[in-house]
Amino acid sequence: MENFTKDSEDQEGQNLQSAESDESSSETDQPESTEGVEFLKQTLRRIVSRKDSLEEEARFIPGQHDTRHKGRSSAWVLYLAYQSIGVVYGDMGTSPLYVYSSTFSVDGVKNQEDILGALSLILYTLILSPLIKYVFIVLRANDHGEGGTFALYSLISRYAKISLVTKHHPGDQSLSTYKLQIPSKELERSIWIKDKLEKSLTLKRALLFITLFGTCMVIGDGILTPAISVLSAVSGLKVSIPTLDQNVIVGLSITILIALFSLQRFGTAKVGFLFAPAVLVWFVSIALIGVYNIMKYDPLIFRALNPMYTYSYFKRNGKSGWVSMGGIVLCITGTEAMFADLGHFSVKSIQIAFTIIVFPSLVFAYSGQAAYLLKVPGDVSDAFYKSVPDPVFWPMFVISTGAAVIASQAMISASFSVMKQSEALGCFPRLNIVHTSKRFPGQIYIPEINWLIMIFCVLITATFRDTTQLGNAYGVAVVTVMLVTTCLVTLIMLMIWQIPLYLAIGFFLIFGSIEFTYISSVLVKVAQGGWVPLAFAGCFLLFMYVWHYGASLKSEFEVRHKVPMNWLYEVGPSLGTVRVPGIGLVYNELTHGVPAIFHHFVTHLPAIHSMIVFVCIRYLPVATVPQFERVLIRRVGPDEYHMYRCVVRYGYRDMRTETTRTLEQLLLQSVEIFIHREDHNVSLESGRLLPSVPQSNEDPLRTPLLKPEGSVDKSSYMLHASHSLSSSESASDDRASSSGGQFSGRQSVPAAPLTVDDKLLVLSKCRDAGIVYLLGHGDVRARKDSWFLKKLLVNYFYTTLRRNCRRRSETLHIPPSRLLQVGMTYFV
Repeated sequence: MENFTKDSEDQEGQNLQSAESDESSSETDQPESTEGVEFLKQTLRRIVSRKDSLEEEARFIPGQHDTRHKGRSSAWVLYLAYQSIGVVYGDMGTSPLYVYSSTFSVDGVKNQEDILGALSLILYTLILSPLIKYVFIVLRANDHGEGGTFALYSLISRYAKISLVTKHHPGDQSLSTYKLQIPSKELERSIWIKDKLEKSLTLKRALLFITLFGTCMVIGDGILTPAISVLSAVSGLKVSIPTLDQNVIVGLSITILIALFSLQRFGTAKVGFLFAPAVLVWFVSIALIGVYNIMKYDPLIFRALNPMYTYSYFKRNGKSGWVSMGGIVLCITGTEAMFADLGHFSVKSIQIAFTIIVFPSLVFAYSGQAAYLLKVPGDVSDAFYKSVPDPVFWPMFVISTGAAVIASQAMISASFSVMKQSEALGCFPRLNIVHTSKRFPGQIYIPEINWLIMIFCVLITATFRDTTQLGNAYGVAVVTVMLVTTCLVTLIMLMIWQIPLYLAIGFFLIFGSIEFTYISSVLVKVAQGGWVPLAFAGCFLLFMYVWHYGASLKSEFEVRHKVPMNWLYEVGPSLGTVRVPGIGLVYNELTHGVPAIFHHFVTHLPAIHSMIVFVCIRYLPVATVPQFERVLIRRVGPDEYHMYRCVVRYGYRDMRTETTRTLEQLLLQSVEIFIHREDHNVSLESGRLLPSVPQSNEDPLRTPLLKPEGSVDKSSYMLHASHSLSSSESASDDRASSSGGQFSGRQSVPAAPLTVDDKLLVLSKCRDAGIVYLLGHGDVRARKDSWFLKKLLVNYFYTTLRRNCRRRSETLHIPPSRLLQVGMTYFV
């Protein structure tokens, strides 16, 4: 057909460059007025020269409804705030169990003024870090309600083309969730930073490394939190039973940990609903006990807010005071969970819970313990339980044990969130992600990660056996994650928020200096347990890097070796083989071009299906893709080839709930809608059909015309097309009917243009014949001339991961009876 031209790499490059200029003529923005004729003609200019580029010709295939986030009522926000207490703040709430004992674990309390100095440090750390930094600043840097280091990375990568995780595609910029406020040209600072990041491969790699390292430290935090929280709470038994053997403490802790991880499969909402009352009682209890101790021992304890006590503390203790900050920092454990668990709740709910319940309770709890220690400094090793009045000791022990178990939930949920983001953005193998809530896609459960964390928790608890060394390890994980967040948020302030330079620099200097000071203190204790989170982070980082490196090489191979469009035109509609009735869904990772695996299918199989749909499932660096913007579709080759490309786009927060059947229906309806829209636009251009103003809000071109049994609703079609079939079109219809969707070789005489009836009949008959999934089973190998380290990473590490992790057919839930795989070796 004359409308089709041969494709080449140069043309695709030009298409990529011209896509942004074509955004203004996107079909999603068409005005519903008679004045839109010129606008439609501009859109239809692309049809004159069809090229194999998704962003040039793809049509949005709208879904049935819009799933964008709607506003929540005040009652719902309060309910979420209540739930967040049981999920997000348990870790931070149980810190009073071990902060003072960890701070004075080496030399004890030498001077009573040191108690006031430590309290001063604790209070200012709580005010500056969780309250000011996270509640009022960092939570604003969420990505459409999703938090964590990958959410920050996605915000930056959408503004500047720096992502090494997902390839930048101009067509993605039309997404409503992708767009950001573009800085004005007058703001040279933002433009300068953007250009530096885009042009420097070193900066891109450094930013990805920081993001991955922060993610790995969150996982390390999730491993250490259950161990230290549960062990600290159970150790309280020694206060009442001094002769109790440590083996009993460790065994009981391990039993509780196993029970905790067994509950995760019920989901965050149910766990939060179950745990929230206990944690709420815990916060109220520690606040009341704190007030009791303040009134009994030292009503003037809040004089510690005077910063001079902090100054005198360091002046008096010198290096030992600096080292003791490794214990002080434990008062903000779990702070990162407020941001990482944001996808499970909402910004307002987390802010309300912290400012009204959590922060006041912690202030009273730490102040009450300090007031008690001023009178009895020798009890610093068991400050919490010794400060509890005797009549309520056992009730508080039960409550504290329950709260410690619940405290682990915060970082476990955060680990699930960051691992889903890593998997969605191509930095981790495919996982079995279970969405446990229909209302909140961010509430998930990952069985593999859950049991892996449980095994590590049990091993750590059995190995360390006390909280001192665990506290040293815990501090390293906590501060490192917070420092990574500070760096990324500062970059967002400079590039995207466009706030004054002095505010962004002030944010980094204030909070960065605090965290650098803390991390310098905890790193001194690397040999005393601080190596544990670093070892976990290193292992996970290597794991992620190998997977990302191998997947990137495989993706580059597919782009370089995609089949040129010349080949399609040379073999003709028969594709050089026999076309049999049916639909073949060819899954691949290319958004344009014919994948090499399809050529492999054609050359190694005796026949190929009458209709081919290239399906690409992409995860974009956005939190969510609205349902009505999820599917993009276009034609590959001339009409008589009956080949289409369908790209289904998801955000890293979206849940894929489609079954095999619903996904097939979505693809077929998308093809059908595309056929009608394509014919409608061609009719407008040729003058056969005059545009009319819709009389209702319903778009008739969105109505599926295929009946459930596969027949064509011709009455509906005639209403939409509003023109009669000519004799040549009827003859073409007869030809399509007699062929039954099976094509012979190349035709020497150009075929008459296919009508909509032709295309729909082929679609209907192919669907009746059945759908088969065509997948490539690739074996990735390094080339023989590759350097040794590359061979080691690709041939052994990456190949081992691919063989032992979930395959695409498993994640898509494809029935084995309809799966056809062809092996192919990728030499990268």
